[in-house]
Amino acid sequence: MSERDRQGCMGSELMSSAKQVAGTMVRPYLGYFDSFRDGEARGWAIDARQTSAPVRLHVLIDRQEVATVLCDDLREDVQAALGHPTGKLGFLFRVPASFIDGEAHALSFRFADRSIVPLIDPARPDDLAEEYDFVLHRPYEFQSFIDGMKQGALRGWVQRIDMLTGARAGGCHILLTAGGARVTQVKADRYRGDVAAALGGDPNCGFEIILPRQYRRGGMQSFRFFVTPDQHELAGSPLTTTLVDDALEARLIEINRTVERLYREITTLRTNVADAMPAPTYDLGDYDRWARRYYDRLRARAAAARRTRLQQGGPPAPRPLVSILCPTYKPEMSDFVAAVESVIAQTYENWELIIVDDGGKSPEIAKRIAAYAAADPRIRPLTLKRNLGISGATNAGLEAVRGEWVAFFDHDDLLVDVAIEMMVDAAQASCARLLYSDEDKIDQAGYFLEPNLKCDWNYRYVLGCNYVCHLLFVEAATLAQVGPLRAEYDGAQDHDLILRLSEAVPPAAIHHVAEVLYHWRKTPNSTAVDVSRKGYAIDAGVRCVGDHLKRRGIKAEVSPIRGLTLYGVKWLDKTQPSVTIIIPFKDQIDTTQRCIDALLANTAYKNFDIILVDNWSLTIEAQAFIKRARRSQRIRVLTVEEEFNYSRLNNLAAAESRSDYLFFMNNDVFVADPAWLATIVGEARLGDDVAVVGGKFLYPNDTIQHAGVVVGPQGIAAHAHRGAPSSDYGYIGRAMLSHEISAVTAAGMLIRSDVFRAVGGFDEVELKVAYNDVDLCLRVREAGWRIIWCAEFVAAHHESLSRGSDDRPEHEARFFRETQTMQRRWGGKALFERDPFYSPFFTVDRQPFFDLVDPAMEPEPVEVSTE
Repeated sequence: MSERDRQGCMGSELMSSAKQVAGTMVRPYLGYFDSFRDGEARGWAIDARQTSAPVRLHVLIDRQEVATVLCDDLREDVQAALGHPTGKLGFLFRVPASFIDGEAHALSFRFADRSIVPLIDPARPDDLAEEYDFVLHRPYEFQSFIDGMKQGALRGWVQRIDMLTGARAGGCHILLTAGGARVTQVKADRYRGDVAAALGGDPNCGFEIILPRQYRRGGMQSFRFFVTPDQHELAGSPLTTTLVDDALEARLIEINRTVERLYREITTLRTNVADAMPAPTYDLGDYDRWARRYYDRLRARAAAARRTRLQQGGPPAPRPLVSILCPTYKPEMSDFVAAVESVIAQTYENWELIIVDDGGKSPEIAKRIAAYAAADPRIRPLTLKRNLGISGATNAGLEAVRGEWVAFFDHDDLLVDVAIEMMVDAAQASCARLLYSDEDKIDQAGYFLEPNLKCDWNYRYVLGCNYVCHLLFVEAATLAQVGPLRAEYDGAQDHDLILRLSEAVPPAAIHHVAEVLYHWRKTPNSTAVDVSRKGYAIDAGVRCVGDHLKRRGIKAEVSPIRGLTLYGVKWLDKTQPSVTIIIPFKDQIDTTQRCIDALLANTAYKNFDIILVDNWSLTIEAQAFIKRARRSQRIRVLTVEEEFNYSRLNNLAAAESRSDYLFFMNNDVFVADPAWLATIVGEARLGDDVAVVGGKFLYPNDTIQHAGVVVGPQGIAAHAHRGAPSSDYGYIGRAMLSHEISAVTAAGMLIRSDVFRAVGGFDEVELKVAYNDVDLCLRVREAGWRIIWCAEFVAAHHESLSRGSDDRPEHEARFFRETQTMQRRWGGKALFERDPFYSPFFTVDRQPFFDLVDPAMEPEPVEVSTE
């Protein structure tokens, strides 16, 4: 029952009840609690055995006895109803000041035998209640004065007067507005001995406001001052004043304002021009046109590199023999011929092509193989007497290789003519032992489509799918060390090989050749068209990933995703290192309460606590929320009375934690999966070098807000797959598969606390609001740690509820400075200039994983002069 519904006299409702029981009392006590107003409870009570003696009642607040009260006040209304001889049977109880705190409390009265004094509810006079729920706020008045503009600052003082005690307190919170918009807020806690000498009370009641730059200009301006959360306007407000007296300072400030205005106009014009321009020149929907231009330039670059080698003088570097391994089993003749011809056309000449005819089932193919071998001694046929399958045929070819390197090649695919040359060049330059290139598909009409433009080595990604695939180029000695292909994984034998190679080859010796060098033939019978034609491959893939993890001693469950050769991994490590969840907030209590309620209800993980960072909340609701939160054993509240600085808020909270991990979380992120924290902690424990784990966050309309961040100088940072449906696979499964990435958002970021401290935390000086999470991730990576985006951690994120958008005019200047900080700090560094977990063929400043960089933007081949 609410306070206002019940306040006021309830005497009229008790008359009929009193009359009904007056002559039929069975119990010795009779009475009612019948009114509550302004912290005063009233009622009456008698002892039927001795009506002339006043009754003493026990007073309980929140079911704890706090006082007793004697029923000896005159109540003529009850005297008339009961025929009481004196009418002195009423009571008045004033709630103690300690309970006038804005919190909800329950008030009740008990007779000497501990039975309840009934409460009459005016809304339902026939029903009697036992307790009265009340919320009382302390009555305050304020005394204040605004001194005006002095020495470049707005000054004044305010004291809050407690009307219950008369005490005068300083430390009030002041909100300054101009034109109805918030300017800043400060705490009135500066020493004002003059005020204390004149009025008494707390001398720490003064305030001084240094205005933000945009308000420090010439001319008259009007400001209003309020005490929060009471919204009391100070005496002397609004204040109209001239802020700048020095002509030079005023001129400089106006020039700065002009620069900021021009920047906003330029930003607007740039946006308008971008909107008016035609769509980007190339994207995945126009890949064939892009590819044809790209291949022309690829060949030109290869030719330039070839000429450079010839012109360098001295003995040429030895060019190793490359064994191209091609198992074949009843291919289409036209496809097979095209495949072999693409090898013969290689610009690199020191190769051997080992064609393994698996069982000799096609006389026409056998005849064509013999003809090729007779015409070119580099083509070596190997005919198996019986069909051994893909692994058996490949292994037979491996036993016959003579080269230093082995390239794996399918019997109906195509090599770009410079493919082997580019792979050898990369192998010699990188000293790698395992290399792979990008690939695309080619249909029966000769159109290029569906490119797999890959990232650099990404171990976590390869657990979810064999993104490496073609062109695979491996040192022969390493293959001999790892062992042959395994027939029990046929259908996923290449995935198993990659995983076993990753166990033997360090990441530094695995190299991605970022060139499209392989065409996967797309025919009606190919898995390039329909992977369901090889359902057995899915089962084999689950087993090969699971067995790999067992060999590494990692407990996990592997399962296919939606019946495809994409695999989800559930970590089974039951270790629970400690985690501190850090959530900054400022007011927005409904949102923050929802966030906390979801955390506490939907987190099965036990070893965690929460630090709420109150960034100078203004409302009464916030004060009540903080009091409630502090009652929880899991929650601490850190109050920071400073202007908003996201980096500093989180740094201060992190300094209060002694946990193994920190989880930075926006107050507008809502978790629903009870396993969410165990999932990301398990991901973090996948390797000793994993420091950060992020998650998949969805807008309220169930589209993707965050699926990892890609970085680069053109766009600084961009959210991958933003706006795609939550069910979308993303590019080559990237929205469904956990993978290593350059950065994740701090709206939901787990990080090892020792790493966070080692790299210096968030930058609270130059990146107070934007890009601080990206900068932190780049510093973590620069220190040698890995970052994982976890597809299995999914939560709702109402982005910009927490702090608003950077697109608003008042934020543009700050956002521009932070953008320049990122360019200055990271420009020229390899991990930023070329995101290793994102193909250089995709743009960062437009739609990631869709818009393509124009091949004409590549550097022109450089001719080396012989003069």
